[in-house]
Amino acid sequence: MIEISVLGCTGSIGSQTLDIARANRDAIKINALSCGSNVELLCKLAKEFDCRILGIANEDKYSELKAKAPKGAQIYCGDDALETLARSAPLVVNAVVGMIGLKAVLAALDNKATVALANKESLVAGGEIVKSALSRGGELRPVDSEHSAVWQVSRGGKSFKRIILTASGGPFYFYDGSLENVTVEQAVAHPNWNMGQKVSVDSATMMNKALEIIEARWLFDTTDIDYVIHPESVVHSMVEYEDGSIKAQASFPDMRQPIQYAIFGEHAPRQYKELSLPLDLRFLPPDEKRFPAPLLAKEAIKAGGNAAVILNAANEAAVRLFLERKIAFTDIVKTVQSTMKSERIEPLCGVESVFATHKRIYDKIYSLK
Repeated sequence: MIEISVLGCTGSIGSQTLDIARANRDAIKINALSCGSNVELLCKLAKEFDCRILGIANEDKYSELKAKAPKGAQIYCGDDALETLARSAPLVVNAVVGMIGLKAVLAALDNKATVALANKESLVAGGEIVKSALSRGGELRPVDSEHSAVWQVSRGGKSFKRIILTASGGPFYFYDGSLENVTVEQAVAHPNWNMGQKVSVDSATMMNKALEIIEARWLFDTTDIDYVIHPESVVHSMVEYEDGSIKAQASFPDMRQPIQYAIFGEHAPRQYKELSLPLDLRFLPPDEKRFPAPLLAKEAIKAGGNAAVILNAANEAAVRLFLERKIAFTDIVKTVQSTMKSERIEPLCGVESVFATHKRIYDKIYSLK
């Protein structure tokens, strides 16, 4: 029986994790559940999975959760709840959004747990710190479809030459209109994946691929990372080996496959939609003139230190401003680029310096509008 703590259980990845648990009740036990503020759904899930360790980020919801939670439940509240729940099971699915996910990763690794990671910020901003924590115990398993694909095809390979991530191109790779006039509604309408607003906007600007490049650098200890545009999202990534062979992982676009693989650590039976052969697949060159975000990621990797923290914080603030209709779509990456040029790159001095840098950059940009 695999005991799991699900952080961010009401979001897209968390919900699909619970779908997997439902389909594998004889193999998976849910020990702990956390969410941001949805008390009703959290309590419903707690009863369904007979879960007695609950966390909620919104401190204003504590009394309501305490009143509605199943009898005998242990209830934790605020940002610290994530760290507590991260220590509540040998396998932690980290599906929370934002920088707070980093502390949960570190808490789980400190507990020698396995982390199925869907929280990008943990490795983008804190990759160096997470790698240091991994050297003391625990395991990191990627949940993102691209990184899971690399993990799946590279296991057992002694070495590889480079990673080739795939990108759908988002809603605008073939768009012939002015990107300056793109609306929020257009930006969040991803052609292949059903994701939250922040991730959808990141996909539209190609910043999502930029963040994945930084993640891949830490997950697979390489800077030899390229990407191609693959609109069908069937091939999730490829790995090229020293002998010239390329291995690719392909499946119908469904996040349950990489989530389940991260939980079991191997291919296990599940219900899935079969790919209809023959496949009509396209692999196209990136358009880094219109979408330069991945270039910024490679600059951040080369610069080291807190460069990726600056990139991530600037992007978060800019995306929020765009979603609030205060800046144009094209201003998102321009803001990140100008911030990286103006800020001084400094070494990271522990997890608190990551959060301090993030807050300073985020507040500086968001307060300008």
